[in-house]
Amino acid sequence: MGMKMIMSLLFLVGVAGVFADDWPQWLGEERDGVWREAGVRKELPDSAAKVLWRAPVGLGYAGPAVAKGKVYVPDFVISDGEFDGRSQGGQPRTGLERILCLSAKTGERLWTHEYEVTYTVSYPGGPRVTPTVVDDRLYFQGTMGHLWCLDAQSGEVVWKHDICKEYKCQPPRWGYASHPLVHGDLVYAVAGGDGQVLVAFDKKTGKERWKTLSSEEAGYCPPQVLKQAKVEQLLFWYPEAVVSLDPANGKTYWSVELKPVYGISRMAPRLLGDKLFVSGPGKNVAVLLELDQATPGVRELWRGTEDTAVYPVNAPPQMRDGVIYGVDGESSALVAVSMRNGERLWSSTMPSLAADAGERARHGTAFLVYHETNEQYWIFGEMGDLILAELSAEGYNELGRQHILDPTNGAWGRKVVWSHPAFANKSVFARNDKELIRVDLSE
Repeated sequence: MGMKMIMSLLFLVGVAGVFADDWPQWLGEERDGVWREAGVRKELPDSAAKVLWRAPVGLGYAGPAVAKGKVYVPDFVISDGEFDGRSQGGQPRTGLERILCLSAKTGERLWTHEYEVTYTVSYPGGPRVTPTVVDDRLYFQGTMGHLWCLDAQSGEVVWKHDICKEYKCQPPRWGYASHPLVHGDLVYAVAGGDGQVLVAFDKKTGKERWKTLSSEEAGYCPPQVLKQAKVEQLLFWYPEAVVSLDPANGKTYWSVELKPVYGISRMAPRLLGDKLFVSGPGKNVAVLLELDQATPGVRELWRGTEDTAVYPVNAPPQMRDGVIYGVDGESSALVAVSMRNGERLWSSTMPSLAADAGERARHGTAFLVYHETNEQYWIFGEMGDLILAELSAEGYNELGRQHILDPTNGAWGRKVVWSHPAFANKSVFARNDKELIRVDLSE
């Protein structure tokens, strides 16, 4: 091998390594909520982690994406009326929905894409969807359904769809919240209605390739792809059932009925080995499935009851070592559940509610990210606290916490911040309705 070729290979390795620890979409590179970056701190004394920068943003539930030295975060700037942090029953709110691109190093704004929109959904407090950044293209779906493909470097529009206008459908009552998935040459997004709940578009041109599934409500589930039984399967939970589809054409491999209340099919199915867990609000709306290894199919192992399982709403659970860790929508507690039979092992509201939230607080929220190397959990609670903890079948062990953001939104009579952070560049990138911050977590 010649010196020139060796230098070229070293260059490529170096380039690949620069952005190897990005968080380019919801839940990270693999959509699994696992942080794989080395050199991250293993303790978190109060105020120990330094805030590297703060940047102003508007309203939003959408978490940021971090890719190739840039941070992308959506927000909403109201021009007609105001949002006071309550449901407001779908009362119209007009303003600018925006996608902001910032420097990951400094927080400086590099470009802004904006368009006027009128929210008619419950909780009109901004976008819900984290941008998906793939191959210098950004894919995003706004609260009222506007689907965008932008040049990630310049913000220029590559293609777009006004989903509700083109597909003659209505947005879900809490707005579109399904993070677009890019796989192969397709991008998958939610529409709604008869035979068009899930739609696949050509990622380069935006041309529709297929559509499928029918439901009165569109739901809120982010699609994902796994390879099982030697074939790729597109997993999706819509308000009627959990389904496995052929990603190329939308053909159904298998379907398991699971109907949440109010059409809140929010949780993306979580996989551990050959076990698949899906759960959400409603009576006994939780199921653990075992995937067939020979052919696309599943076997139902158990369903949740009033006294078993966990029923998440805002934050996806983690699964590890035979245990499911998730925040229950009704009790607001972080609950550990045995994957063997759904038995609840322990629960704690320490990471998911402020101390003064009250005993009847509902929909408490904590976003869990597992650091693979350190075998610890980074948790962002709705009170704006960043928490470092160890979770096991035996219990919740908090190692430290630091208040990094003030809760600026509202729910159930309390102040909250309901936005999933990004973990990249040995930092956490988190936002409320006023600012996006980068906090250094390097060891």
